[in-house]
Amino acid sequence: MIETVIQAAVGLGVIVSLIFSELLGASAGGIVVPGYLALYLDKPMQILGTLIVSLATWGIIRVISQFTLMFGKRRMVLSILVGFILGWTTRLLVFHNITIYTYQMQSIGYIVPGLIANWFERQGFWKTVSTMGVAAILVRLVLMVVFGGEV
Repeated sequence: MIETVIQAAVGLGVIVSLIFSELLGASAGGIVVPGYLALYLDKPMQILGTLIVSLATWGIIRVISQFTLMFGKRRMVLSILVGFILGWTTRLLVFHNITIYTYQMQSIGYIVPGLIANWFERQGFWKTVSTMGVAAILVRLVLMVVFGGEV
């Protein structure tokens, strides 16, 4: 059952992300991001941890881009790599023992923070966060309807 929910969330996230991109001209932080965020809407500290890792990744990429040409595939790959390293670090060292309201503050997945950071750079923080939030909530609502509130 859980695999079905995950597959549905990612698939719906891709569809919603494509619709938002075409109709609004705004990306929801990467094509798979809304689906993954929708699965974690009941864990706000993990979403906060993901945003913190994404912001740190964005900052590191901006610093690196001061010293080298950073655009296109190079920026995307470096964003994902830095996001992966920082997300992995949150799982091992930084936020592992910080518990607030029984939620661990760590990033969602390893690729998601890098994807979000890349879109922060491309379209800005507020546009990315707002589109991503609306898309994730929409995906979560559809999942609740399809699976009868059992998400």
